[in-house]
Amino acid sequence: MVIIAISGPHGAGKTTIAKKIARELGLRYLSAGNIFRTLAKERNMNIIEFTEYVAKHPEIDIMIDELVKTEAKKDNIVLDSQLAYKMIEDLKPIKLLIIAKKHDRILRLMQREKISYQEAKMEIELRDNGERKRFKQLYNVDLWNPKDFHLVINTSKLSKEESVNLSVCLANELVKILRDGDKAWLN
Repeated sequence: MVIIAISGPHGAGKTTIAKKIARELGLRYLSAGNIFRTLAKERNMNIIEFTEYVAKHPEIDIMIDELVKTEAKKDNIVLDSQLAYKMIEDLKPIKLLIIAKKHDRILRLMQREKISYQEAKMEIELRDNGERKRFKQLYNVDLWNPKDFHLVINTSKLSKEESVNLSVCLANELVKILRDGDKAWLN
């Protein structure tokens, strides 16, 4: 049973890394962020509006988290999710935290979304602060606490290619250890 839970602030590179790990290790991939964005579009809201809406409607977070749990139980998956590492602790996932400097995250979001620096900064701050507050209230989780993870990778210190390759290599090694039967380190 291989479950890899990847978390991190927006723009840190977690989706790029999660997709590559899933591809290289032959695992399924699920993105809670894609579900979140789809729900926003269904309600004709942009990501900022929907983030504010979800703050008043915790049932949306709960529904997304339940879907992530259900998929995790099917095994052999990489979960690109802010909370999966906490939501499925009983399944003993490999937990990776992908981080980057705020400035680097803003620049990445600007490039990806083709928005201004101010717009990217506002989105990152709103989503980071909103999620920290929501998840603390809803689940009593201190989001992105490095002590909760097996590996922490700072993508500000590496190129995109180096970050992805390092993450894939380390995840692959952890999966080998897991498959060899040593699960004590997963606690």
